[in-house]
Formats: sequence, C-alpha cells, structure tokens
Amino acid sequence: MKQEKSVEEKSHNKIKNKKDRETLSWFIIVVIITFIVSLSFSYLSTTSMNKLNIIPAILILILVVLIGVVFDIMAIAVAVAEEHEFHAKASKKARGAKISLFMIKHSPKFAAVFADVIGDVCGVLSGAMSAILSFKIMQEFGLEFNLQFIISALVASLTVGGKAIGKMLAQKNSTKIVHEIGKFVSLWKSEG
Repeated sequence: MKQEKSVEEKSHNKIKNKKDRETLSWFIIVVIITFIVSLSFSYLSTTSMNKLNIIPAILILILVVLIGVVFDIMAIAVAVAEEHEFHAKASKKARGAKISLFMIKHSPKFAAVFADVIGDVCGVLSGAMSAILSFKIMQEFGLEFNLQFIISALVASLTVGGKAIGKMLAQKNSTKIVHEIGKFVSLWKSEG
C-alpha cells in the first residue's frame, strides 16, 4: 500500500514539476519578448518623435495609444471566447477557425502577449512619448509652464477610456474578434 502511494506521489510530483518548468519557461519567454518589443518600440518611437514636427508626433502618439487599446481588446476577446463556437467552423474549414481554436485553447498565453506585452509596452511608451511631445510643444511656443502633466493625463485618460470601451466591445463580440484575428493570422500561417 505504501509503495502504491509513493508511485502515485511520484507521478503527481513529475506532473507538478513539469508544469512548474513550463510556467518558468513561459515567464522567461515573456520577459525576453517584452524586453525586445519594448526596446524596439522605444528606440523607433523616441527617435522618430525627436525628428518630427508637432502634428506628426501627436499622430504617432495617438497611434501608439490605439495599438495598446486594440491589443487589449484582442486579449479580452481571446480570454472570453467560447471554444465550442469554433468547432463547427473548423470542421467546415472556415478560414482562420483552426487558428482561432488554437488561440482559445491557449488563451492565457495569448492574452498575456496581447495585453501584458504589447498593451503594457504601448502604455509605457505613450508615457515616454508624451514627455517628449510636451517638451517639443514648450520649445516650439516658448512656454514657461510644464505641459507634461496635462499631456500625460490626457494620454492616460484616452488609454483608460479606450480600454474600458474596448472591454465591453470585446466581451460582446469575442467570437467575431477572435475569428477575425484567426483569419488575419491565416494569411501568413497555414492552418494545416
């Protein structure tokens, strides 16, 4: 009886250790991806922001905020979409259905990449970009007071407001959103 229990415990411990290793591996991958994405985005945006006039700089800042909101919407949609809604589509070989199923089955990882990597990087980036933009505006117009607080607050409110609206849209339209993501990805990846 003791031997049976120890075999069960060993099996349980092996499974637990495997899950722990997978979790640690995923954590390391997310950290590396976040570092690379953040470094790339930061370099490109701050370099371009320094070289641009005010209007194009504002447009790039708005684009970064929108990217963050869109990826947050995608994260929510993948997290709440129902797998069963895609089985019939996949059996009928609807474009993007298999990829959509794959994303839903692995929704914690996809939601983490969409919201925590891309979405959060865009949030941090938009903060840095708003500081650069406020400095540009102050220089251009010879302003004595610091605009950074106002611009940062405006960017934060647009981001939070956009994500709040996006969450409602993602919850109501999760199937459609996930299927559109699947279709988009299928343009580059075979569903084989």
